[in-house]
Amino acid sequence: MKVLVQRSKQSSVSVDNKLINSIDKGLVLLVGFTYHDGLEDILKLAKKVVNLRIFDDENGIMNKSILDVGGEILSISQFTLYANTKKGNRPSYIEALNGEEAIKLYEKFNEELKQYVTTKAGVFGAEMEVKITNDGPITIMLES
Repeated sequence: MKVLVQRSKQSSVSVDNKLINSIDKGLVLLVGFTYHDGLEDILKLAKKVVNLRIFDDENGIMNKSILDVGGEILSISQFTLYANTKKGNRPSYIEALNGEEAIKLYEKFNEELKQYVTTKAGVFGAEMEVKITNDGPITIMLES
C-alpha cells in the first residue's frame, strides 16, 4: 500500500466537470494498493496519516498533525502509484491490485480515516480532475 500525502490549502475532485468533493485546509491523499495489502496495512497507514506531524505550530515548525489543526482529508484512489518504468517508456501496472479488490481496501481505508477526521473521497475508477493547492509544498510518500 502506498499513500502520497500532500498538505493542502484547498483541493477538489471533479468528474465530468461536476464537483464531487472539496476541502479547505487539510491533506490530499493519493492511495494505491498492491497484491499483498490487507487490513493490517490499512490500519497502520491510516493511523500514520492522521498522526503525521506536517502542520506548523506557533513557532513555524512542522509539529502538528491534522488532528491538532482540525483539517479535512481528500482521499483519491491512484493505481498509478504502482507504475513500473524500469523497462522502456510505457509504465507497467502489473503490481497494482485489480479494481475489484482495490475498491474494497480503498473504502475500508476511508472508513478508518473517518473515525479520526472528516474524510471525503473521489470516485473510484473514474477519470477524475483533481485540483490541489499544495501548501509548502509538503509531499510525503508512505508505504506499508
